[in-house]
Amino acid sequence: MNAIDSAMRPLPWTAEQVRQDNSWILRLTDEQVDGIQAALAHAKRLDKPLLAMEQADFPLSAAAQAALQQAIDMTQRRWGMCLLKGFPVNDWSEDDTRLAYWGLALYMGVGRTQNRASQFINDVRDAGGEYKVKGGRGYNTNAGLDFHQDSCDVVALLCRRTAKSGGTSKVVSSIALRDEILKRRPDLIAALQTPYFHSYQGTQDPTQPPYYQLPILGSHPEYFSARTNRKNIIAAQRDFPEIPRLTTAQTEVLDLLDELMPSERFCYSMELERGDMQLLNNYVTLHSRTPFEDYEEPDLKRHLLRLWLAVPSSQPLPDDWATYYGDVRAGAVRGGVRGSSITEEFLAYEKRQAAALNMPFETWRPKVTKEQMEAIIADLAAQSNDTVTAGNAA
Repeated sequence: MNAIDSAMRPLPWTAEQVRQDNSWILRLTDEQVDGIQAALAHAKRLDKPLLAMEQADFPLSAAAQAALQQAIDMTQRRWGMCLLKGFPVNDWSEDDTRLAYWGLALYMGVGRTQNRASQFINDVRDAGGEYKVKGGRGYNTNAGLDFHQDSCDVVALLCRRTAKSGGTSKVVSSIALRDEILKRRPDLIAALQTPYFHSYQGTQDPTQPPYYQLPILGSHPEYFSARTNRKNIIAAQRDFPEIPRLTTAQTEVLDLLDELMPSERFCYSMELERGDMQLLNNYVTLHSRTPFEDYEEPDLKRHLLRLWLAVPSSQPLPDDWATYYGDVRAGAVRGGVRGSSITEEFLAYEKRQAAALNMPFETWRPKVTKEQMEAIIADLAAQSNDTVTAGNAA
């Protein structure tokens, strides 16, 4: 899909509208599954490291490629999401699933690193982690999660095993949320457009500061984009006393979002089944999940594999979002969190994969260094002092 095709862009939706239209749900055909199985068998014989793989190492049939292309395209259209069902995970070991998923990703986009360990595939399962603590992330816990977006164009979750109970996926349209705030509290729209400090939760590159500054609502003149993660905003307020405190309006609009996001009107719930791949456009949707209870048997425990993808059909982003995402050009390789363990193998992979998909690529560098952030903080403090002085003089 052409990124400038305005007729097919995402639109706002309510939960009821999603329930009434299942066009965003696709199912693999037998022919497509056979194509994936054949590609997996070929890749297993080669036994190459994941980051060394190219499309030729996972020779996917035209029919299977078409299913993946349709799914990615759907994330950039009406609903901003797609559920692609029917992956034969019951036939696969955990290693097979990982290999197949990475092979499929070679046709969908460029994988991004996701945590402080710079992993490019994450296992979403309870590993005993804690969520709302300093440095806490949700993917390695069984906790219910706040609504948030992931740091990439499209987040893809492949469900290998479901929980004994719970773990329901929840999705909302951030466009619909913006429209509702505009209707209820138009005075708070400006607060969505002001920068908020977010904690990196330890996932930054060593050259970057431990927090970054970004608005919730994007300012691109043609393309809607929004993002929020209150947990990381609160973490920044808690852990970094030097950053400005939230304004009254900023707190009010965060509270209003917390009211709207889980509401029956806006929140659509779905139960991911074995073999489902959920794909979400992170600029027009927000997602969460409910807490879950697991089975005792290790191979029955809830297990999803997560990819963060930069995709060729992505929209342009606002210029000021380069602070966090890097490259804001349509279809560019961007997003992810660098962590502290980026390898030469990953750097070679992302450059090679970008070329294979004909995606704009620039070598990563921090858009804001630690030293630059110190200067920003000092400037903000000076502005605040000037405002207080002027107020006292008045």
